[in-house]
Amino acid sequence: MAREMLRQGGRSARIQAEVHRTVQELLKEMDRGEITVPMIAEKAGVTPSTIYRRWGDLSELLADVAVARMRPIADPEDTGAMASDLEAFILQYAEEMSSKVGRAMMSDILGSLEGDAPVKCCQYTYHHLETLRERAAARGEVPFEANEAIDFVVAPIVYHILFGDREPTPGYCRALVRRFLKS
Repeated sequence: MAREMLRQGGRSARIQAEVHRTVQELLKEMDRGEITVPMIAEKAGVTPSTIYRRWGDLSELLADVAVARMRPIADPEDTGAMASDLEAFILQYAEEMSSKVGRAMMSDILGSLEGDAPVKCCQYTYHHLETLRERAAARGEVPFEANEAIDFVVAPIVYHILFGDREPTPGYCRALVRRFLKS
């Protein structure tokens, strides 16, 4: 008998979707410190061993849920110019990441440094910046380097969100973008 191959949208995908939905529900109802794998399993209708086998532990599951929520659903806004495209993206990024939900997602992702969640999260941001860079080049503008935008604009925002020493206000974010584009 041939071994059944996993297929997109199959049982595995349905289990993942149900476990993710359950985690999101529980996070709305209670503090993340109260959530347990057996609690998630019972509510999702799977065994705890299914969760441990797929995610390894609770921190990996929380990180996977956070990454799925961070996955972009659309390209960044096209404002017609590189500077305003970058500013609009950074303002939206800072607003989302500094929100209570954004901070919780970053915490979950950083709590999972052994998995690939931090890498995926970084790739989403890098992809958006590359989209903006490519648009600028297509318009004939001198494009920025995505890695430099991460170093000089995104990284300070994330630092301030994580360590809470300064709110990444729209004025602060605009100043970062202006300074970056002048360099």
